[in-house]
Amino acid sequence: MRRALPILTVLAALLVAIAVANPLLLEPAGFLALLKRAAPLVILAAGQYFVIVSGEFDLSVGSLVTAEVVIAARLIDGEEPATWPVLALLIAAGLLVGLVNGLLTTKLRVPSFIVTLGMLLVLSGAVFLWTGGAPRGALSEGFRAFGRGALGPVPWSVLILLAAGAAAIALTRARFGRTLVATGDNARAAALSGVRVDRVKIYAFMLSGLSAAVAAVLLGGFAGVSAQVGQGLEFSAITAVVLGGVALGGGRGSVVAAMAGACTLEALFTLLNLYGISGALESTVQGVIIIAAVAAGAVRLPRKPFPSRGDAHAAP
Repeated sequence: MRRALPILTVLAALLVAIAVANPLLLEPAGFLALLKRAAPLVILAAGQYFVIVSGEFDLSVGSLVTAEVVIAARLIDGEEPATWPVLALLIAAGLLVGLVNGLLTTKLRVPSFIVTLGMLLVLSGAVFLWTGGAPRGALSEGFRAFGRGALGPVPWSVLILLAAGAAAIALTRARFGRTLVATGDNARAAALSGVRVDRVKIYAFMLSGLSAAVAAVLLGGFAGVSAQVGQGLEFSAITAVVLGGVALGGGRGSVVAAMAGACTLEALFTLLNLYGISGALESTVQGVIIIAAVAAGAVRLPRKPFPSRGDAHAAP
């Protein structure tokens, strides 16, 4: 929890600034609406945390979100009875994409950056080929209820967010979470101590794919069907994770801080909108955050001294 204190402090400061600009946003209804908007990104950030803390990347989640929303609309086509079978299919598809990413990364030793970038392009191309750039079909009311419906005063998306957050925290405190961090810190040492490194990383990618599937359900319900619904979400999720202090090289970080980073990012964009600052700056802000986080991490890393020429010649 201590690792999350810095980002929680920043989040609290942003919420105070939002309250000054528009006090209505921090009343119960306004605050729940803010959480509702942030829920898909927070869930994505939790999934991205598992991949990044293991020392890998997942750039495919944005295109996976888009593909799942488009597929759901096409298969459901407004028919209520198809809702639950399609939901199950989306979850299975998310896990399958994560499994493929993990297998290619660990078994074929292809860098995860390349694997998931390729998956991003494959999914984006498949969606465009299938839809021609104009998605067809419609989501059922039962499907859309997850993104825009509520249980009393609390939106379903907030309840799903709480459940996903609790599950993510439980995983990090279990043996899996500890072995994942050990793998990201030093994969060779972890393997020598008995950790099945490949299996742990595959599970991390599958969790990322699962988080993308859940985010797709929420975004489909909230924003509707679009061929751009998940565009850029992979970079937003990575930005949220590094904003939460998770090391991009792996081995250090907190899932609570990663989720708080996503909330902070959403609060920051909300504040910018309240002050009339162009939404086009969002990408610029994310880029600055990523560069600053990587630079800060590099400064904190201990530098190993190079041996002098005399030491080199003296070595046996």
